[in-house]
Amino acid sequence: MKFGVVVFPSKKLQDLVNSYRKRYDPHYALVPPHLTLKNAFEASEEDAIQFAEKLRKIAGHHNAFPIKTSKISSFQPVNNVIYFKIDPTEALSELHTEINHELNVQNLEYSFVPHITIGQKLSNDEHSDVYGSLRMTKLDHEEIVDRFHLLYQLENGSWTVYETFRLGRESLK
Repeated sequence: MKFGVVVFPSKKLQDLVNSYRKRYDPHYALVPPHLTLKNAFEASEEDAIQFAEKLRKIAGHHNAFPIKTSKISSFQPVNNVIYFKIDPTEALSELHTEINHELNVQNLEYSFVPHITIGQKLSNDEHSDVYGSLRMTKLDHEEIVDRFHLLYQLENGSWTVYETFRLGRESLK
């Protein structure tokens, strides 16, 4: 089975992201807008039980923290992904690092760039046109992250929540 660890943003931000994704992201129907903390990885259901226990402990080590997005960016020339850039913070970086250290099931393919994808699998021309029209878009959204989720992939390719983990010391009670 494939698993991953993500933060789902607020409904307000999801709605804004989806206004772009439905046009520019072929994965639109497979997974809600999200900030990836641990890229998809293969594991057994037995492993998932152990991962959930580790993630529960990690959640207890971290308090809720703010995230802010202020611009649209792209990973071009590495790949034609367009995204809402999440301003990096120490709290977000520490959570990402601890999750990837504890769930050491694969090497990281790319360095951590906090983002929420709005377009992917675009041709070079599509990417150039779409990014050219969006890159000057001003965003000013801030919210508090108080939970993250272990997801698994269903046979039809869609993703669903395996377990949700609330951030904060009280989650250890």
